[in-house]
Amino acid sequence: MRQKGLGLIIIALMLGLLLASLDQTIVSTALPTIVSDLGGLEQLSWVVTGYMLASTVSTPLWGKLGDQYGRKRLFIAAIIIFLLGSALCGLSRNMGELIGFRSLQGLGGGGLMVLTQAIVGDVVSARERGRYQGFFGAVFAVSSIVGPLLGGLFVDHLSWHWVFYINLPLGAIALVVIASALPRDDTGTRHRIDYAGVVLLGSATSCLVLIATWGGTTYPWASPVIVGLALAAAGLVVAWIAVERRAAEPVLPLELFGVRAFAMSSAVGFVVGFAMFGALTYLPLFLQVVHGVSSTLSGVHLLPMMVGMLAMSVNSGLIISKTGKYRFLPIVGTAVATVGLFLLSGLTEHSSLLAMGACLLVLGIGLGMTMQVLVVVVQNAVDFKDLGVATSGATFFRSIGGAFGVATLGSVFTGTLNDDLRQVLARVRLPPGFDPAQVQRDPTVIRRLPPALTAQFLHVYADAIATVFRVSAPVMLGAFALSWFIPQTRLRETTKASDLGEGLGATATERSSLAEVERGLMRLADADLRKGYYERLGALAGLSGIPPQGVWVLARLNGKGWVGAGELAERAKVSRARGKPHVDRLVDEGLVERSEDGERLRLTPKGDRAALGLVRCSREGLSRLVADWGPDPQLKRLVDRVAPELLGAYADRPP
Repeated sequence: MRQKGLGLIIIALMLGLLLASLDQTIVSTALPTIVSDLGGLEQLSWVVTGYMLASTVSTPLWGKLGDQYGRKRLFIAAIIIFLLGSALCGLSRNMGELIGFRSLQGLGGGGLMVLTQAIVGDVVSARERGRYQGFFGAVFAVSSIVGPLLGGLFVDHLSWHWVFYINLPLGAIALVVIASALPRDDTGTRHRIDYAGVVLLGSATSCLVLIATWGGTTYPWASPVIVGLALAAAGLVVAWIAVERRAAEPVLPLELFGVRAFAMSSAVGFVVGFAMFGALTYLPLFLQVVHGVSSTLSGVHLLPMMVGMLAMSVNSGLIISKTGKYRFLPIVGTAVATVGLFLLSGLTEHSSLLAMGACLLVLGIGLGMTMQVLVVVVQNAVDFKDLGVATSGATFFRSIGGAFGVATLGSVFTGTLNDDLRQVLARVRLPPGFDPAQVQRDPTVIRRLPPALTAQFLHVYADAIATVFRVSAPVMLGAFALSWFIPQTRLRETTKASDLGEGLGATATERSSLAEVERGLMRLADADLRKGYYERLGALAGLSGIPPQGVWVLARLNGKGWVGAGELAERAKVSRARGKPHVDRLVDEGLVERSEDGERLRLTPKGDRAALGLVRCSREGLSRLVADWGPDPQLKRLVDRVAPELLGAYADRPP
């Protein structure tokens, strides 16, 4: 594909991924304003939960349908669904409509998350894939940091509707570029799609989230609604287990739960998602209602948490790559996160914003030390055949943990707020004509009450939000206990190539086992190519007398017949005069010959043998990197395909 066309496609894909990942966090700082406009404080959690549930549960379907029917048409469908959901969210007239449309938006967002990274594998050559993976990992990092800030900016300077409307022009650009520039993919891969497994698992999860949301607040725990939901969830889980035992391609193979590393990492990941999204959802409410800061500033005050997460995610990956050790990171990380939540549980209406920022930084550091590592733990523990589904399973539980966290903590918040409000209303005199229900429908009315009454209600809100963290802290302590059961084993080479996107992205991935290994292999190869690769390769192939620039020329001429000298210089981004001494050396060694007019070059028989030696050494090096997965025909074919491609890796980056 021409570089210009590829550049447009990559920008469009990054834009689609940015929109989908941004919508997980951008809404948090807008929620207080949305509640004051639409009412329904007790339904606040579902604005976040609806999106996360829909995007997470739909992930396996998007991945397999894209393989089977072509990713281009599925990606276009995902953008259209996402944009339709965004437009309808902005037009919502009540919380019920907003929750429903957020779920529709999440359905499209799940497709954008999964298909974006799959399409990169289709359009980018193996030799450049490691570099582009880094770009897409950066998109997750940026969206995590700027999401709350952008949400606040839109609310303060436009309206909360623009949190959703902003997707429309950006998504339309991505749609036009993908529709016009992305080649059509007609090479379908047949799958036995586990539709029943997806529906049953999604339904069971939804029932459990509804129990966490309604139990003890909207309905008593012993009410027919809650009991009915519990029975339905149990029945759906039993049916799901029965279906998964017979499914040809189960959405989540049951035998994975027998792998201790997978079971423990999934449990810890569930709690990490629980804590992260619980904090992101309710802290803006604390800042805007209790401290009276603007929506924009509430996003600014969340930055310590997001920066702590990003910094430690990056550093955790570096530590793992250099030492091969990973077990201590989730242990320390969950301990630090527990301390952060415990500190946040002490927040009052008198707490300074500086102190709160310090608490959030501690929480972010703990989460960052844990999130990046859990995927590595799982990938390092399972066999090659289970690698893809185990990776998606680990991120699935983190995503579902986020949905449960927002729903459960929302129930805790609402229940505490109602109890505290009843106590306040029993002992104070309200202004004539004031409806106490307004405090729940629109928290901003608190600031318009007499000072003494305002102080009472601010204390109620501060206590309700602090209770959220008092519940979260012991839950995170449970994750700390579970993290001790994560085993430490020798780290596989391709697993060392940590991916920031997996650490920060909350939506489950869906890639094959081969794609997971190739992903790690390309990141390792990309790093290797920047560190004297051709010099080492030439030495291994018995060409120690040839400088790396000459080895590069041999690699570029391999199997190509006559190649224009000017074209070769242009690919190397050097002048012909600068490259001529290296070609002269190859001609003198009998490895390359020039045409009579001196304008073209090709390998001699001796040069052909030398170039084949380079390919052989490249193949042997890649084989060593994947050897710890054990023998597998797919891995051998991967190495055979990638090795020649990597020898042209400096086509645009000369040594």
